[in-house]
Amino acid sequence: MIPEQTAHVARAAFPKGNPYMRMRDALGPIYTNPDVAHLFPNTGQPAEAPAHMALVTIMQFAEGLSDEQTATLARPQCTQSKVQPRLLQVRDQAHYEVLQAARERQKTELFKEQYAQRAGIEGTISQGTSLGDLRRSRYRGLPKTRLLHLLIAAALNFMRVAAWLAETPRARTRQSAFSRLAPAFG
Repeated sequence: MIPEQTAHVARAAFPKGNPYMRMRDALGPIYTNPDVAHLFPNTGQPAEAPAHMALVTIMQFAEGLSDEQTATLARPQCTQSKVQPRLLQVRDQAHYEVLQAARERQKTELFKEQYAQRAGIEGTISQGTSLGDLRRSRYRGLPKTRLLHLLIAAALNFMRVAAWLAETPRARTRQSAFSRLAPAFG
């Protein structure tokens, strides 16, 4: 549906009309067909009507534009990027179902308990990486590398015991500006 103000401006700009306006007027009933209205979502960003997409394809053909040329002309309306188009990834059915099952599993209490353990382990690895550069080994060979990792772990334990004895409070997890807004709207 074209807003009335847009139609008024178009008629003022082209008082005699143009081929595309006449095409749109001829195909107008397709745009407002109530038989297919239920196919389009009521929430979120509205989808383009198939008739609109067909009209764009006809106009593209009439102008003799390739798909790439049309995409280049439409890109400023779709994204802020100057050269990169937006990509839409459509997964196959099996991949989609596995992803949905994983998302449902993440909502369970068991997963949250397991993830809490993992978060503690990842915090320890992060500390070891910043303290002793766990990303690279200073030595060649598995035995020396293992010894280095054990020494870094021992150093972490000593630092934690020293902080506990000095009653140094633990560092708080950084909270993003977006998550700080959540209590205000919750």
